[in-house]
Amino acid sequence: MLLAIDCGNTNVVFAVFDGETIKGTWRASSDTRRTADEYAVWLTQLMDLAGIERAAVTRAIIATVVPEALFELSTLAKRYFGCKLLVVGEEGVELGIEAAIDRPDEVGADRLVDAVAARKLYGAPLIVIDFGTATTFNVVDNDGNYGGGAIAPGIKLSLEALRMATAKLPGVAIRRPARVIGKSTVSAMQSGIFWGYIGLIEGMVQRIRAEFGAPMRVVATGGLAPLFQGATAVIDHVDGELTLRGLAIVAALNSRA
Repeated sequence: MLLAIDCGNTNVVFAVFDGETIKGTWRASSDTRRTADEYAVWLTQLMDLAGIERAAVTRAIIATVVPEALFELSTLAKRYFGCKLLVVGEEGVELGIEAAIDRPDEVGADRLVDAVAARKLYGAPLIVIDFGTATTFNVVDNDGNYGGGAIAPGIKLSLEALRMATAKLPGVAIRRPARVIGKSTVSAMQSGIFWGYIGLIEGMVQRIRAEFGAPMRVVATGGLAPLFQGATAVIDHVDGELTLRGLAIVAALNSRA
């Protein structure tokens, strides 16, 4: 079995694959102070509850945008699963696609892995929107390669910045309000955040399609992607497991190399 790790700025997600089947997924907050031993105690207990034996895991792969977490997660793979951690972005790791941009080494590993999965599962060309700590718009071109994109503040970051920079605005939950015109401070904030992001999504997709010059399907992923499902016609698919499936595809490609 394969242990896939998606380590972002806010959360780290672990998944165990048996072939192409996900046997279990678990999420923890990203904390660079957490040790390999702490990860192991938490993760192996959850795997046990899911009926997955630690010895069944023979390979491990990671995409991370948090370099400080890599050492402990590599130690986790080696010490508790007896395997070397395959790191997306390191020299020699094949992705099956090219990064057709000015500085390929600057692309986040998660954005590349999303492109790998989206190409295989949904075809090209397309746009992948990843709703994480940042909201990223990623282009997969006609040849199935990563073609660049755009990065905007994530919805939680925007809401937190609004609360911290204003004296009288409260903290509010992120939700989809029924009306755009809020009748209270809370409903006005929720409308501005949610429907403002819908405007961002629709505007960016329209501009990317116009600049690209061809029809492009849109796939949404990330922890907050379900919040926008059905709220705008520009999102064709919501796939919360896109990054994890991309990791499994990359792992399979490199196991044959």
